Amino acid sequence: MTKSPIRGRPPRARKRFGQHFLEPAWVARLVDSLSPSPDDVFLEVGPGRGALTVPLAGRVRRIVAVEIDRDLAGMLQEQRWPNVMIEQADFLDVDVHELLRDERKPVRVVGNLPYNVSSPILFKLLHAAAEGRAFSDATLMLQKEVADRLAAVPGTKAYGTLAIQVSLLADVERVLTLPPGAFRPPPKVMSAVVRLRFRPAREDVGDLATFERLVRGIFLQRRKRLLNALKPVADSLGRSAADLITAAGVDGTKRPEELSLRDIAQLSRAML
Repeated sequence: MTKSPIRGRPPRARKRFGQHFLEPAWVARLVDSLSPSPDDVFLEVGPGRGALTVPLAGRVRRIVAVEIDRDLAGMLQEQRWPNVMIEQADFLDVDVHELLRDERKPVRVVGNLPYNVSSPILFKLLHAAAEGRAFSDATLMLQKEVADRLAAVPGTKAYGTLAIQVSLLADVERVLTLPPGAFRPPPKVMSAVVRLRFRPAREDVGDLATFERLVRGIFLQRRKRLLNALKPVADSLGRSAADLITAAGVDGTKRPEELSLRDIAQLSRAML
């Protein structure tokens, strides 16, 4: 199935939506990296002008695309592609389960994420994956700094809440590094494409909400010893930080940035 290009003059990029549109040569590289198959169903976050939607739609079963910009969504809806559904909405407000209720599973995700909301979108995807909503993988364009944080390991400067919460539910693969010139208008930073391959949780954290609260809390004081960094979270629960560390069997002299996912999972279970 061959899809025609977008007709008419596309709307300009809007700064308030963090829009940067990918150049054709880089679109081709991204599509090839996906290795799309005729049975694939994609959820596309932020299709923009359809640069990725057009070539991808000709190679897959279906695309469900969520676009926040009313003008861009309207322009894409006018194309009336038989295997593409355009949802005009803020992805952060969308009920993912309802949106994909009738779609063939597992669904793949692709998107050029606005830099100003990339972390909330990532966490929304992770929550959907954790709740069994049948994502197989997500290939995402991000600010390179965010991509580095996703793939960071304990003991490194970039290691923190994002790396820990992602590593619980997905494996991270670096796909491409993109210069500012790969986009129009060019952003002021380097970008990268990463692929998250979702899987069952690597560790038993007990309760996911408790785990996330723990991670956020201790990384507010990432350079303090764990005994001190954990104290505000423990106090809010009416618990003793020292007792929690003992129950978890974790070294309280370590800093949060030195803790492994297993260490934090043990702490999370001890908090229940």
